[in-house]
Amino acid sequence: MDRAGLEDHGFDGFATIGELRRTDLRAVPWYPGVYVVLRDALGPPSLVSESSGGWFKGKDPSVALSVLEEKWIDDAYVLYIGKADAGTRGGRGLRPRIDEYLRFGRGEAIGHWGGRYLWHLADTLKLLVAWRAADPAGPVETELLNQFLLEHGRLPFANLRN
Repeated sequence: MDRAGLEDHGFDGFATIGELRRTDLRAVPWYPGVYVVLRDALGPPSLVSESSGGWFKGKDPSVALSVLEEKWIDDAYVLYIGKADAGTRGGRGLRPRIDEYLRFGRGEAIGHWGGRYLWHLADTLKLLVAWRAADPAGPVETELLNQFLLEHGRLPFANLRN
């Protein structure tokens, strides 16, 4: 699914990771929902051997380049699909969850281990983040992952489990 397809499914935002960092995520809403990380181009990426992700619980987020190359899908724009539920007290949502993800990518020891393969891409600041309201978010995330599986035969590059 490309940007137009995501827009047809109710996604908006489409801000780069660089823009989100510069603006302290002001454009990202607080409500619960799903988010995707995508590239605006197809084809193989430029990979770096050491992840910029944070070491969480003493674990190195880096993986071998051969693992990343095998997981890459040349004809997919979407690289990661995630969810942001409201939380038990209703104080969570898209902005806090995406903030955790970006802080993890800056090297902070944040519990956002899923999606860590993205932080091996040389152009992470150019990747787009888009979001959509969903409460609860889990069923919508599952639907999107299943649709991706149907189209590509496997999960997005940075989704490690369904």
